[in-house]
Amino acid sequence: MTLSRDQVRLSKRMSLVLRHRPEVAGLTLDANGWVPVPVLLAALGISRAELDVVVAGNDKARFAVAAGPDGVDRIRASQGHSRRVVVDLDLPPAVPPGELFHGTPRANLEAILREGLRPRSRHHVHLSTDLPTAITVGRRRSPDVVVFSVAAGVMADEGHVFHRSDNGVWLTAIVPSQHLSVKRTNA
Repeated sequence: MTLSRDQVRLSKRMSLVLRHRPEVAGLTLDANGWVPVPVLLAALGISRAELDVVVAGNDKARFAVAAGPDGVDRIRASQGHSRRVVVDLDLPPAVPPGELFHGTPRANLEAILREGLRPRSRHHVHLSTDLPTAITVGRRRSPDVVVFSVAAGVMADEGHVFHRSDNGVWLTAIVPSQHLSVKRTNA
């Protein structure tokens, strides 16, 4: 399903308030990033049907909806929260596949080869399971992309902890440069 321009705008607004700045909509996320759906609907002035279309149609499955302990549906961003938004996604450690990928603008190549991948303003480094997804992620910021192969299996064997978000994105605290190799350039 392809979202309309208005639905894409709503998705971006939801990402803003559920990942980066809940206060702009008067929201308070719980410790795990959840907010009751009726509270979000009122804060954004939208219907449940509009919300459901955006959640179902979001190509990156950015949002998770689940019944809360009180039976009221709640929603959160699957991952990607800014460091300023303190949440614990309560994701269990998971054994990653042997190889994962990270796409980024070529301008970051030398710094990453020197310092490794760091979460920067986010809680975790985000990794993809396939090359096309990594290319798409890298192209969000630049058409000139480099994709790194991450030796995730070796990292896990060395004690690095990985988590898998609700939408299949792999998360880890840091990827040291020795576990990176350039997989593809000008992707």
